[in-house]
Amino acid sequence: MPEEIPSEAMSGYDLARAALEEAKAVAKAQGKSVGMGRAAPLRKKRRSEDRSRRRWSGSGPDARDPQPFGSMVGKVVKQHGWEPRISEGTLFGMWPSIVGEDIASHAEPTQLQGTVLHVSAESTAWATQLRYMQSSILAKIAKVIGHGMVTSLRITGPQAPSWRKGPRHISGRGPRDTYG
Repeated sequence: MPEEIPSEAMSGYDLARAALEEAKAVAKAQGKSVGMGRAAPLRKKRRSEDRSRRRWSGSGPDARDPQPFGSMVGKVVKQHGWEPRISEGTLFGMWPSIVGEDIASHAEPTQLQGTVLHVSAESTAWATQLRYMQSSILAKIAKVIGHGMVTSLRITGPQAPSWRKGPRHISGRGPRDTYG
């Protein structure tokens, strides 16, 4: 034990040294090992956590930086599996800008079943023209919403007039069955 010096005559350094010696003596009496150096941490840190705290962020983007809203929404969409529905909405909403105003004024998408897009044309002539342009339309769609979302088009023209009119329709071909 160090010799007792009145606390009024001790400097700040001497007071700290005396307090440390007293704490060591108490710890030794309780059976704890007392050594020089730092105390053991209360919990062990994982290596990756410890390593990431020591690294500098640097000038480039980092996971700790504020993230753009669009990328955060993209992560949520991927987590929940909403990508096909978002792509479908994008396709239907941006149809005129994807295929051009001329085609959009004469044809419109009606539904997306799997990877097949159903397109309804206003006339049979436009339906035929769109069938010839099918590969370029698919390339434009893939450029905007991604490859593999739409793999083929099913283009239909206007529906033919129905001869089945009136509340008292009789099944069969009717008067046209005598044509030949």
